[in-house]
Amino acid sequence: MRSSPVLPPLPALRAFEAVGRLLSFRRAGEELLITQSAVSHHIRQLENALGVPLFIRKPRSIALTPEGLRYLDVTMRAFGLIAEATGDLRAQGGQGSVRVSLLPSFAANWLVARLSGFQKSHPGIRLDLDPTLRLVDLAANEADLAIRYGDGSWDNVEARLLMAESVTPVASPALLRGQRALASPRDLLEHTLLLTRNPVDWEVWVESVGLDISRATTLQLTDYNVAIQAAIDGQGIAMGRALLLRDHVASGRLAQPFAHMASSAKVGHWLLAPRRRLSPAATAFADWLMAQAAAQHAADDFRQGGALR
Repeated sequence: MRSSPVLPPLPALRAFEAVGRLLSFRRAGEELLITQSAVSHHIRQLENALGVPLFIRKPRSIALTPEGLRYLDVTMRAFGLIAEATGDLRAQGGQGSVRVSLLPSFAANWLVARLSGFQKSHPGIRLDLDPTLRLVDLAANEADLAIRYGDGSWDNVEARLLMAESVTPVASPALLRGQRALASPRDLLEHTLLLTRNPVDWEVWVESVGLDISRATTLQLTDYNVAIQAAIDGQGIAMGRALLLRDHVASGRLAQPFAHMASSAKVGHWLLAPRRRLSPAATAFADWLMAQAAAQHAADDFRQGGALR
């Protein structure tokens, strides 16, 4: 096929969009599954075709030129329009795909058990889940939707609260039967506290009971799943998210030493969407997810205090 005298080669545009978004030739190559030298070749090809430099090369980094910045904005919007139109056509044919970025803890402890219902009701939609701690850029089409935990204050997205969370300490029953029993919140200071990278759960609960844990022995863990597994193994006490721990408690793997549970605007599960029209497939998944969350909220018995015992 003869190349267009007006449009640059598509592989060069894809390489430019990836490099401009990531500001890294190496990471762009990893994303596109090509070598770094191939990425550099595509960028040189594009710059030659346009007649202007798109990047400022520095010894250990790169930056977009003013022309590159303007061109990146147009390129990303163009790819977004193509992706949106493609999703619409696939949906009309009974097909479509949805890329969802979400925390591994939410995927493993809540969503996966419910996915068969979505697949039965939407057999033509392919669901691609990406469990990750990294907050993806929805504006750059890194995912169609995201599910995150916090207070809903993320930039450049539309955030809808799926479920407000309640938190309380949890530990293995064996640890609670040990010599250092937990008769009051202050007794937590005699144990190792299992924290995640952002220990907002602990902050909410200890504030609600007036406990200072600044001098407590802590074990810093990255992923919430890892903290919960450490608690199951008897390595310390984790802060339990009631909505995620039903199965662990029902099976006796975890127990609740205190009846008190804390809630706050800081702790909730949120559905994040880009500020543009969603594809029919993404809309279908978002609507289904909100309905599942509403059903969970209506049936939830964790908030009654007894279910974690």
